[in-house]
Amino acid sequence: MMTPRTVLTVGHSAHSLDSFIALLAQHQVSAIADVRSTPFSRFTPQFNRESVKQELARHKVGYAFLGRELGARSNDPNCYEDGRVQYARLAATKSFHEGIERLRTGADRDRIALMCTEKDPLDCHRTLLVARALHEEGVNVEHIHADGHLETHEDAMLRLLDKFGLLQANMFRTNDDL
Repeated sequence: MMTPRTVLTVGHSAHSLDSFIALLAQHQVSAIADVRSTPFSRFTPQFNRESVKQELARHKVGYAFLGRELGARSNDPNCYEDGRVQYARLAATKSFHEGIERLRTGADRDRIALMCTEKDPLDCHRTLLVARALHEEGVNVEHIHADGHLETHEDAMLRLLDKFGLLQANMFRTNDDL
């Protein structure tokens, strides 16, 4: 029986490069898939595309930019409605499917972490869009938090439901069941 592939996610947030590299080392990450649409920040320049790529290479961690395929800001105008990206439309694009397949294939040889900006995985498309698609294809997904603990994708989705008051023990019960 084959072990399911595992893909991690991580937000660089306002970490120093040293603390970010330590998080990756703690979880044996060997490659980063950068899923930011625009891999630049004036607030955290240490995570600008070339800077982080060079630093990761110094620590023997691979880097691939997948923001065109898996970023939340598509160049495809069909992915928008009233100026807002529609994740379902984005997830249906050929480019998105190619990005997901690239991750699935890469996870056979590397321990990959999807990298985006947001600290909390629930605040980011890496969880709500990309991890969801991977999970639906049978890939095990775990989210690295800023303090280093891991959260399964299933637990993250339960936390999301709870955050919006949708996690109720009797959510699927009818009046006849009471």
